[in-house]
Amino acid sequence: MGGKLPIGIQSFESIRRDGYLYVDKTDYVYKLVHEGKPYFLSRPRRFGKSLLISTLRAYWEGRRELFAGLAVERLEKGNPDAWVPHVVFHFDFNGSDYSSKGALEAALDSRLHPWEVQHGTADSGIPLGDRFAALLEAAHEGTGHRCVVLVDEYDKPMLETMGDPALQGHNRNVFKSFFSVLKRSDDHLRFAFFTGVTKFSKISIFSDLNQLRDISMSGEYASICGITERELVEYFDNEVALLADARGLTREKCLDRLANMYDGYRFYPAGPNVYNPFSLLNAFADRDFGAYWFGSGTPSFLVHRMREASFDARMLGDGSLWASEARIMDYRAEDPDPVPLMYQAGYLTIKDHDSAARMYELGVPNGEVRYGLSESLLAEYAPGSGAGVGTDVYMLKLHADEGDVDGIRNVLTALFASIPYTRADDPFENYFQAVVYLVFTLLGRFARCEMHSAAGRVDVVVETARFIYLMELKRDGTAEEALTQMDERGYAAPYTADSRTIFRIGAAFDSSTRRLSDWKVRCGLAS
Repeated sequence: MGGKLPIGIQSFESIRRDGYLYVDKTDYVYKLVHEGKPYFLSRPRRFGKSLLISTLRAYWEGRRELFAGLAVERLEKGNPDAWVPHVVFHFDFNGSDYSSKGALEAALDSRLHPWEVQHGTADSGIPLGDRFAALLEAAHEGTGHRCVVLVDEYDKPMLETMGDPALQGHNRNVFKSFFSVLKRSDDHLRFAFFTGVTKFSKISIFSDLNQLRDISMSGEYASICGITERELVEYFDNEVALLADARGLTREKCLDRLANMYDGYRFYPAGPNVYNPFSLLNAFADRDFGAYWFGSGTPSFLVHRMREASFDARMLGDGSLWASEARIMDYRAEDPDPVPLMYQAGYLTIKDHDSAARMYELGVPNGEVRYGLSESLLAEYAPGSGAGVGTDVYMLKLHADEGDVDGIRNVLTALFASIPYTRADDPFENYFQAVVYLVFTLLGRFARCEMHSAAGRVDVVVETARFIYLMELKRDGTAEEALTQMDERGYAAPYTADSRTIFRIGAAFDSSTRRLSDWKVRCGLAS
């Protein structure tokens, strides 16, 4: 269809008035407002939550002109109760700094004060929650219509204070006292909608407000945020053509690249996959396949927590793990398990589901997340792995392209040597195995790379245009043992008819000296 791309624009009014491309999600708006329940929706950052809140606000304010030609206008046709303006109390917790005590209270006060002036209620020194309750009652009585409450990114004051448990607990208590008034103000409430990245436990909106409906894993709303395959074809056909032409790809190859990089999110087991909208729009604007969402900010505390929990790096390849619905949807800040936050923040997504056991198979959604998270974790596990020092993955790629096995050895030696000393309760072999998986996962951006694991070994196959590398890495063994195992198990057999040069590499790592201690290379197939 074409149109200006609304990168970074979260205002529904701006998108509609200024001629930006809009993917019509207003059939969901119709469904939400006619069911009329208080809702909560968890989605990763930059996934369209703020635009959804802005769209709901425009609907409840009765701004019919902004919805001309959209699904909700058709669905509301003939409804005499449609487009009646309601008072909307919109809380947006983006854009403020909550890193000091009292900052959250100040932010709430700054929102309440102009509304109090507008509706004739006074700040008489009563608690913030009671002021909000008085506002709801006054607005209802003054207009004859119950109120609408929209809360965007409610969890930002908690996520921003992850490194300060005391302040985070304080902010949780502020929310508990503030939003708990919604339950006792139900008579004045027509509609409520909360968004956030995480569903924090011990927050009043999930305990006191027991009628709140969490639609985060609902099949009905699985694609309320994000771009489906159908929407990609319908709304972005021109952008796909321009991107394909710029990168010298066919349309089909371009769609494959887009899917590999940005698709793969699933928020309901039987629901459709959706693309990351932020990355998709930026890829079309730049006519490139960059790491836009990941590059826009990954919390360092998450990467640190993954390392502290000895997160299995195989998850970043084709690995997966199984988790209960309760585990991935009820986040507790004091819990060292990184999986709930990784799922809710968009670093893991649903791959499969055991409905009888209510268990979910989780995996990394796409290449952007896989490679971005791998780079962040590699820097955490091996701080000396940065570009420009001869130990980065791109140097490994250059050596592999040229058949330079000595160069490959030197990069791996330096990488392993950069692993810091670990705590007694944090086994060093966890670091060793993680670095191996992270390095070769990242190499997969440039070459075909497969990893197969079993107890005590890691097998790696790397294919470039001219060379094939079959690698067996041993801990506390010898390179000869690795090569013997490779030959006895016939690892080279699938490549018998391949015309490329084959290198069989045996490598041994000494956990006591923390060094790559032995390295042997044989060229060609086993005799």
